[in-house]
Amino acid sequence: MDAIRVDEFGSPEVMYLGEVDLPTPGDGEMVIDVKAVGVNPVDTYIRAGWYGPKKFPFTPGFDAAGVVYQTGDNVSDVAVGDRVFVSGSRTGTYAQQTLCKASCVHTLPEGISFEQGAALGVPYKTAWRGLFQRGGAASGETVLIHGASGGVGIAAVQLAKAAGLTVIATAGSEEGRELAAEQGADCTLDHHDAGHFDKVMEYTEGRGVDVVLEMLANVNLANDLKIMAKHGRVVVIGSRGPIEIDPRDMMSREVSVLGVMSNLATKEENAAAWAGIDEGLKNGSLRPVIAETLLLVEAAKAHTAVMESAHLGKIILIP
Repeated sequence: MDAIRVDEFGSPEVMYLGEVDLPTPGDGEMVIDVKAVGVNPVDTYIRAGWYGPKKFPFTPGFDAAGVVYQTGDNVSDVAVGDRVFVSGSRTGTYAQQTLCKASCVHTLPEGISFEQGAALGVPYKTAWRGLFQRGGAASGETVLIHGASGGVGIAAVQLAKAAGLTVIATAGSEEGRELAAEQGADCTLDHHDAGHFDKVMEYTEGRGVDVVLEMLANVNLANDLKIMAKHGRVVVIGSRGPIEIDPRDMMSREVSVLGVMSNLATKEENAAAWAGIDEGLKNGSLRPVIAETLLLVEAAKAHTAVMESAHLGKIILIP
């Protein structure tokens, strides 16, 4: 079968389309016929070698959607032929088929396309974990989603609105702000405008926000701390380097700064997140937005695009 392969760390161009053997499921595993692949920033970090050693060659990817092709022993929740989405893979998802543990495979509700299903895994689980499990967001609170036009940001806007929060969303383009508003944001701001922090305080009548979901902490964290309500929580989802902060901005309002790493979630936390996401898909409050669809052979182009702020929504590969 065709699969994207990586023989060495480097730029997007180190990825190439190669031929690999079809996977075979073991106990508690299944093989998925991949119809769509979700491209995430973390895929680019792994390809570039930022996350440490990796056995070469490898196929990138954690997210996909498709149809169950074959199951091993002790698989009961889904059957051959079922529509599913994947949030984790033993062999990588940038391929025509992928091998997964049963716990990483979830039923894809009717009305959700394969492309939308491929957009669920990393973005929606990260947004859920950041918003509720780390950030402790609750109905009636105000959340600032700093970078709301990408996959995680859009998921966070939808989740926050469904949970009864007031949502302030930022994006770097007019199109991005319009998209955030369409997804339910109550207020949209341009994060390239240095004055947008002042506008957050104006919107909240000087109170500040209860939760910040921060996609670029190395740029924004120091200023985030200045716009927090008492006992506010800044949840760091993304960062591309260090930043200097003034701890007194945390002390004065007893602000907490929390990191998110989805793979550190417990079994119980994972179950809670996927149950909540499944409910949102079924009731219509959650709907992934697709920015661009490319062919599998265009994986290098996808890796370049996913790191640019211009794309709105999720980038998908089709095997």
